[in-house]
Amino acid sequence: MATKLIRGMGSCFKTCSCKRQGGCAHPYAIRFRDGTGRQREESGYPTQDDALDRLTQVYNEKRSTPIQQAEMKRTLGKQRFGQYASTWLPRQRHYAPGTVRTVKRLLDSQILPALESRRINSFSPTVVDDFIMSMEERKIGLATQQNAFDTLKKILLDARRRGGITDDPFQGVVPPGYVPNRITIPTLEEIHALKAVASEALVVVIDLMSGCGHRNGEAYAANLNGMVADDVYRITEQIEGRTRERAPLKHRKPGDFREVPMPATVRDSLLKYGHNVGADPDGFLLRTQRSPYWAHTTLEYQWNAAKKRAGITRKLNSYALRHFFASNCLARGIPITDVAEWMGHSNINMTYRIYRHLMPASIGRAARVLEAGL
Repeated sequence: MATKLIRGMGSCFKTCSCKRQGGCAHPYAIRFRDGTGRQREESGYPTQDDALDRLTQVYNEKRSTPIQQAEMKRTLGKQRFGQYASTWLPRQRHYAPGTVRTVKRLLDSQILPALESRRINSFSPTVVDDFIMSMEERKIGLATQQNAFDTLKKILLDARRRGGITDDPFQGVVPPGYVPNRITIPTLEEIHALKAVASEALVVVIDLMSGCGHRNGEAYAANLNGMVADDVYRITEQIEGRTRERAPLKHRKPGDFREVPMPATVRDSLLKYGHNVGADPDGFLLRTQRSPYWAHTTLEYQWNAAKKRAGITRKLNSYALRHFFASNCLARGIPITDVAEWMGHSNINMTYRIYRHLMPASIGRAARVLEAGL
C-alpha cells in the first residue's frame, strides 16, 4: 500500500506481497513526476527514510525551478523528434556545408523514417537499441549505422542538455560496431610516377595530402601564408568541393586551425608553384580558368588523367594519399595521437580503427622492448 505524502511529492511503497511490509527486508520504491511532468518510478531504497529523503529532494528541486523554465522543459519534451531535429541542425553553425549535407542525408534516409513522430521525452535506451537493431535488420552498412548513431546521439544529448529528456537515453547502449573498409595505400613509386606526369597544381595537391595529411578540400586551399615556419604548415580553412566556397575546417569552428609538420619536399613544392604560377592577393595558389578555387571535379579529372599517363591500373583514388601520410608516420614510430591530431580526426578511436594494423608495435615487439629494460 502506498504511503501518501504532501500533495505533489509523490508516493512511497513496496512492491512485495509480504503481509507486514513495514517489517520485511524488501526495498522501498517511489513514484513521482519530474520537472517535465513525466511520471517516473525508482526503487532500491533500503529504508522508508531513504525513500522519503529522495522524494523530498525531487520535490525541492521542482519547487526551486522557475515556473517558466519548467514549462519550457515540458514543452520541449513534448516536441516530436522530427520537429526538434529541424531546429537543431540550423543551430550547428560550426558545421561545414559538406557536413550539413551528410547529416541531412542520414536524417532523411535512416533516422526520421524510424523516429520522426516520437516525442523527445519518450526516448530511452530501449528506443535507441531498437533503432540500432532496425538498421541491422535492414542490412544497412556498418559505416552508415555508426554515422546515423552518432548523429542521433548529438541531437538527443542536446535535447537532454536543454531539459527535454530527464534520463540518459544512451545509458548501457552498445553502439554499432564500425569496421572500416580495407584501405588502399599508394606506393612511393606510384606517387613519384603520378607527380612526374601531373600538372604543377596537381603536384601541390599530391604533396600536401601525402606529405602533410591534408584532406581534399584543405589541399584546394593551399596558401603560401600557411607556411608559418620552415617545417610547419598551418591549415586554417578548406574549399568546399562542390560549391567552390571557403569554409571552416571539418569538425572545427570558424577561426580554428591545426598545425602539421611540413617536410622540405612540400615546402619546396609550394614555393616552386608560387614562383612559377603565382598566388592571388590572399596567398591562395590553386585556381582554374573559370574559378578562383578548385572543386572535386577538378581533382577527379586531373587525377584520372595522371593515373592513365602514369600507367597505374589498380583502383586508387586521391584520398589514398592521406592513407600514405598516416602509414608513413606510423611506420617511423610517430605516436598515433599525433597522427590523429595532424589528420584532423575529432576522435582518436577513428584513427585507431583505420590505421592500427599499420602500427609497427605488436605484443611480441613490446615483449622484446620490455625485456631489454629488465
